[in-house]
Order: sequence, then structure tokens, then C-alpha cells
Amino acid sequence: MPWRQSLAFLMRAVILGLAFSFVIITIWPKLVLERHLTGPDQQAQTPAQTASPTLPAGRDVSGPVSYSDAVDRASPAVVNINTAKVVTVRQHSFFDDPIFRRFFGRDLDNLIGKPRQQLQTSLGSGVLLSSKGYIVTNNHVIQGADTIQVSLRDGRTAKAKLVGSDPETDLAVLKIELDKLPSIQVGDSGKLRVGDVVLAIGNPFGVGQTVTLGIVSATGRNKLGINRFENFIQTDAAINPGNSGGALIDARGNLIGINTAIFSKSGGSQGIGFAIPVALSQEVLADIIKHGRPVRGWLGVEGDPVTDEIARALDLEKTEGIVVVGVLRNGPAHKAGIEPGDVIIAVDGKPVVGAHETLLAISRHRPGTRIKLDIIRDGKKQPIEATVIERPTERPDNK
Repeated sequence: MPWRQSLAFLMRAVILGLAFSFVIITIWPKLVLERHLTGPDQQAQTPAQTASPTLPAGRDVSGPVSYSDAVDRASPAVVNINTAKVVTVRQHSFFDDPIFRRFFGRDLDNLIGKPRQQLQTSLGSGVLLSSKGYIVTNNHVIQGADTIQVSLRDGRTAKAKLVGSDPETDLAVLKIELDKLPSIQVGDSGKLRVGDVVLAIGNPFGVGQTVTLGIVSATGRNKLGINRFENFIQTDAAINPGNSGGALIDARGNLIGINTAIFSKSGGSQGIGFAIPVALSQEVLADIIKHGRPVRGWLGVEGDPVTDEIARALDLEKTEGIVVVGVLRNGPAHKAGIEPGDVIIAVDGKPVVGAHETLLAISRHRPGTRIKLDIIRDGKKQPIEATVIERPTERPDNK
């Protein structure tokens, strides 16, 4: 009958439609879900339309999953340093008192025993800056050492020779004689920004080469009382005893600093470490290799920051620059006509921030070069030029 044929046709169509829907849901469920979520009043969002923070062009804040490539690139040039020196010790230090020894005379050694010689050892780290074997480390790592042993990551060891040191920056240069030495790639420490990822590589507590991760916490740190010339990179990458002289690298494996000190009440890392910028390390390395010592400019002038009280006393419009409080007689500054009470407001056209920055700016001039100072005297601004000489090791003005 015709109605039965129509019913059968309708049933087959329904069954076929259900089967097709099942296949669609099973194979392409995401398509069905997106269709369901996208109604007539709602447009589907594409990844480009999804709300997201606006990022500076060319900067990827997601960061890599691993920094192993950076470590592989830098770590072969980071070395372990072992030093040893012989020291003379007595049972009690007060036996060396002149009055005590005058009373007992020569019998004192018979009574308490002769002084004993003892071997003292210490650990540190260093960085190969040249395939010729030049290593930069901290002065305090090798200071007073009788022997210095360097261990490379590839297992080789060598006795190191001290080329020269610079206590004013706490840097020292060593040299080893080995073939096919690695050297680290040097970065630009002047372009560091707070928040940049950094890694510290060294030999903490003598456990072996270790890598720690952190960020740049601050740049240009000074007035810490660690060195005379301070311009530290501060980082929260864990730095512990034995890390001194090791490498601070960026996320690409480039050297940006030499780990030097930590701020700690317990002796361990508390997230405040300091590194010497590699730019300064390279300057010291070049001077020591060429001259056997760091060569810095000097004017023979001592200054203090301009405070509100000093500004009022000198009738200054701003509290800027440094006021000259001492001038070495017949020194470069004295010969150029600089007098106590002058206010230095710029060095080579760059405004003076403080006494420390002025000291750094002058020291970077080579001896024999001319330096231009802008000063204020009697309320009037005037330029003065002076010829820089080499900074003495011991200065009469102790500055």
C-alpha cells in the first residue's frame, strides 16, 4: 500500500540521519562544540581576536623551557680554582705580644713550643676569557696563595701563574698552559635590564660545577663598601662560597659578569648576590696583560655630594654635582686651577650624579689624556680642562 511505502521511506531517512549525526559527533566533536557555542549573537573568537596583553615588538616573555643550550655554551670555560698557602700559627696569639716576649726572652719558644706551619686551602671559580689561557677570577680567591691549581670541566688540571691583580675591583688574572682551551662568549653588560634572566656557574662549597638561575635584581649598585670601584650587577641567582670568580651569564650563554660577593647573615645565599660587569673585567684584563697592572686616570681631587645645606651655603640653584673639599698640591687638578669649594657638575659633558660616579668617570681616562670638567665657582658656570695622570697605588689624599 502507498502509505506503508511512505512510512518505510521516512524510517530509512530518520535512521540514516541518526547514523550520520553519530559519525559527525564521534569523528569531529570539536566542530560540533564550536557550532554549539557560536550562536547568532556570538562570534567565534580566533586566537588573534582573543584578549591578551600587548607586548613590545620582538620580545618574547614566555621564555624557553630549558636553558641547557646556554649552559652547554658557557660552562666549558668556567673553571674550578684551588689555592694553598703555608701560614705560621702559634698556640695562642698573645704570645707574640712584645712585652710578653721581652719578659720571657728566648725561653718562650722552649716553654710553649715553636710556631707551627700549617697548610691552608681555599676554593673558588674562574672564567676563561681567552683560548690563550687567560683566566679572570676574584682577587680574594687567590690573594696570598703559594700555589694555584685550575681544574677544567673536561677533567684536565693545570698549575696557574698569577699575571696580575687589582684589589680595587677585586679582580685577578691567571694564566694556564694547555692546548685547545675553550673560551666564553662575552656579552654586553651595559644593556642589562632589571628582570633579565641570568645564570650563575661556579663551584659552590667545592661540590663541583653548579648552575643556579635567577634574574637581574638591580644594576649599578655601589656604596656597598666591598671595593673602591663598585658598579655591581645584583642578582637573586644563588651564589655561595666557592662561586666567587665564576660566571654570570645571560639566557643565551654570554658572559655578563664575574660573581663576587653575597649579602648574607648566615654565610649562605639569601637571594642577594653581586657580580662585576664583564665590561670592567675586560678593561682590567687588557691592562694587566699589557702593563702588569690596571692603569687608571687620576686628578688628585676629593669631593663630596652637594647636599641641601651645601647648596644653600654656596648659593646654588640645584643640589647637583660634587663639591671639591680637597685638592692635592701640584696634582693635575691643582695645575688646572681647580680649588676647594668648586662644584663639579659635569665630566666630559655628562652630568655628575655623585662622588662615586665621578671617580669612575675620571678613572676610565688614560693617563696623558685631557678631561673636560664643568664647574660652578662663585655662582658662575665655567669649563676647566685638566690632564689626567696615572692613579697612584698609594694616594696622599687616600681617595
